[in-house]
Amino acid sequence: MNSVKVAAHKSGCLSSLHSKSLSSLQWISPLQYIKATSPKLDPPNDTTSMTELPRKPKFISHEATINLIKREKDLEHALQLFNKVASQKGFNHNNSTYATILHKLAQSKKFEAVDVVLHQMAHEPCKFHEGIFLNLMKHFSKALLHERVLEMFYAIQTIVREKPSLKAISTCLNLLVESNQVELMRTFLLNAKKNLHLRPNTCIYNILVKHHCNKRDLDSAFEVVREMKRAKISYPNLITYSTLMDGLCESGRLQEAIDLFEDMVSKDKILPDTLTYNILINGFCRGGKLDRAGKIMEFMKKNGCNPNKFNYSALMNGFCKEGRLEEAKEVFDEMQIAGIKPDTVGYTTLINCLCRASRVDEAMELLKEMKEKKCKADTVTLNVILGGLCREGRFDEALEMLERLPHEGVSLNKASYRIVLNFLCKEGELEKATELLGLMLSRGFLPHFATSNELLIRLCEAGKGANAAMILFGLLGMGFKPEPDSWSVLVDLICRERKLLPAFKLLDELV
Repeated sequence: MNSVKVAAHKSGCLSSLHSKSLSSLQWISPLQYIKATSPKLDPPNDTTSMTELPRKPKFISHEATINLIKREKDLEHALQLFNKVASQKGFNHNNSTYATILHKLAQSKKFEAVDVVLHQMAHEPCKFHEGIFLNLMKHFSKALLHERVLEMFYAIQTIVREKPSLKAISTCLNLLVESNQVELMRTFLLNAKKNLHLRPNTCIYNILVKHHCNKRDLDSAFEVVREMKRAKISYPNLITYSTLMDGLCESGRLQEAIDLFEDMVSKDKILPDTLTYNILINGFCRGGKLDRAGKIMEFMKKNGCNPNKFNYSALMNGFCKEGRLEEAKEVFDEMQIAGIKPDTVGYTTLINCLCRASRVDEAMELLKEMKEKKCKADTVTLNVILGGLCREGRFDEALEMLERLPHEGVSLNKASYRIVLNFLCKEGELEKATELLGLMLSRGFLPHFATSNELLIRLCEAGKGANAAMILFGLLGMGFKPEPDSWSVLVDLICRERKLLPAFKLLDELV
């Protein structure tokens, strides 16, 4: 019994003695360990652990492929990824993966690559949907490749292996109409009637009505509407009437627009929406009939259609254009009382009107109000304010804004600087103009060609040749090429001051 205990004790001691040394070794199987310690065999050369065996490549799913392609900024890498995942065992591209890569390529106008992918699609066994081609049609139209729009439409039958839907027909027709591709549109319609047995629905008829209204051919537009009524299955709807009213208003036929409005409501029992009312309000404002526009707004409210910000903005813009500032402010205040938050366009419209009326301080208060109400002023708003300040000769305030705003994260464009510089040159504020030009160049903005030449000549006429030369060399570094008159005036001034070395340098630049 004691001997057993001793043996156990010795065994425990051995395990404790070797625990640290064994724990530091890589794990190997008992058989490998026996072979390694056997005096009869050489130690094995390969002691690679099981944990170091090469891992099986991770399978990339369709969803993961789509996400990777969307995130990839390099188009070539995106295509390589698209091709690489297809080499996985059991993976075949589907409609979604093809749609993703085609959208990415078309968005970057890589249309040759699009054609390669489309050719590959034609030999795929998977089921495709026409949505891929509707998206490509829009990209080709945006790139002004109108015949390719038709190609994508006809590819639907080839690759999707189904007849294009009415939605596809409407999309194609609308893109051709918006691009004013009249001949292509006619060819398309004839082909659709002959080969697809097209029976136009209301949507397709509305596109044709819009086409004729855009061409100011209202007689043809009304003829389409009469055909719609005869067809019965495609009766005119609110969009039809709104399009016709817009065409009549654009042509100055305001009374006919009102008559059509009344027929729509009384005869066809179609209720107008805010867009329909906006067409009439805009039309009467453009025609200078602001009182009638106001009455339309009142009629709208009485008949249970609450005006939106576009309705208020249209009426306010009409009053501003006629210089009826107080009425414009009333509309602006009424909009806020109705619980509608003015947007940047609405604020800018009123700010511009105030600046034109030499009420810049009120405009500045509105700009402050925009900031308080978290309505971000854009470059148009700021340029309107800068112009207003300059017209009142408040150049220091305008220059302070130009200096400060970029540091506050507000974006300015080249027009912002040019507005102030033009006024400074016009008013002979040459010192301030010179300082502003230096600020412009330091921020990478080049002044207008005519303004630059005018400033150079004015500085020379004021006897400030050194300033003119300094500005000229700064402009040359930005790629500016002054007129010969500017050169000759500056060289002549420097020569009269007997500064020959600067004159030679200028001549070298000229040559």
